[in-house]
Amino acid sequence: MSTKSRILNILFWSVVSAAFIGPGTITTAAKSGAMFGTELLWALLFSTIACLVLQEASARLTIASGKNLGQAIAFQFENKKSKIAILILVIGAIVVGAAAYEMGNIIGAVAGSQLVFNLPAWGFVLIIAALAAIVLSIPSLKIISTIMGVIVAFMGIIFLVTALTIQIPFSEILKGAFIPRIPKNPEAGLLVLGLIGTTIVPYNLFLGSGITAKNQGVNEMRFGITVAIILGGIFSMAVLIVGTSVVGTFSFENLASALTDKMGTAGKYMLGFGLFAAGFTSAVTAPLASAITIKSVFGNKKPEKWNPGSWNFRLGWILVLLAGIVFAITNIKPIPAIILAQALNGFLLPFISIFLFVAVNNKKLMGEKWANSMILNIAMILIIAITIVIGLNNATKVFHNMFFPGQTSPNWLLQIIAGLSVIITILVWKQTTKRKNE
Repeated sequence: MSTKSRILNILFWSVVSAAFIGPGTITTAAKSGAMFGTELLWALLFSTIACLVLQEASARLTIASGKNLGQAIAFQFENKKSKIAILILVIGAIVVGAAAYEMGNIIGAVAGSQLVFNLPAWGFVLIIAALAAIVLSIPSLKIISTIMGVIVAFMGIIFLVTALTIQIPFSEILKGAFIPRIPKNPEAGLLVLGLIGTTIVPYNLFLGSGITAKNQGVNEMRFGITVAIILGGIFSMAVLIVGTSVVGTFSFENLASALTDKMGTAGKYMLGFGLFAAGFTSAVTAPLASAITIKSVFGNKKPEKWNPGSWNFRLGWILVLLAGIVFAITNIKPIPAIILAQALNGFLLPFISIFLFVAVNNKKLMGEKWANSMILNIAMILIIAITIVIGLNNATKVFHNMFFPGQTSPNWLLQIIAGLSVIITILVWKQTTKRKNE
């Protein structure tokens, strides 16, 4: 593999980083830095490793079996009564979630643009949406992914350079990254779950699986996806370090002011471009993931009608992009859609994690060579436990807020969720290893 091929491979897989480094990740990471310094860096390190393990498994499934994630799910439940319910959960969670959060992606890009240029928000919304539509109209997933990779690379360099100006002792960074601890503050635990939850996102697994070339080698895929996701994790950590410069209440205006004090006007411009890049790349990848998921479930019988240039495929991303444009211009939060998306994704995240674990341990599907090793199984089972906690916590929060608005969830509820997570994880491990040994 030549140096040029390696670089292009990394840029291609950087679309996964583009998908998880969005306004939500930027906000959560920067706020974590503002509130707790470098103490929560370990959560980003863990979430990066977890993201890598799940994304690699999803891509390996596609290469080894010839089926992407959506096709594998449809195949697994082919002759079962639960098939329709499962597919509705998958499509509903991905499409409704992408549409609900697209507004936040566009507004994040607008917030970055307004730090640099003085234009009305609606004008930026239309410009950003038009640019996203142009990129999404390209009839090649490889070209779209590479474009996103280049933008993410520039964004990452900007945040890294900015983080270096903060001059935090390297020993503090190492301590925060490798010694897990949760400060005695009610918000700390929620921020930890937020840092992990914004990095491990269900639709990213469908995105990564959907763009995987079935003729690509597993080792080639592993190299590109590993470097791309690790760099994405480092960029997220840089954002957290940048957030430590804020004194007082966190906001992007306060962060821009703090960076201006340290770097001059360049600080504000660099933050502006970084925010724009995070919002714009997510404004592209969310509709793209939606279209890929719909294609993977419904495009199996007539794949030629679901090519990236086809109207079937385009309709998948157009609807999500239009939803984001309408909500962003009117500044109306799609509360019912967000609540539904949170609830559906709360159940989908652990379901997809468990399904992936079972699938990559199926030697009939994966072959002897590419089925999971013991080390990968241990890593995945730990990640499954965390995804169950995150998923059930998000789902129960939705119902708790419906009946007790404005009140935080009690600690005992999280303890019950953690207990359920352990029980479910043990059952999954036992059942999967039993089938593998049969």
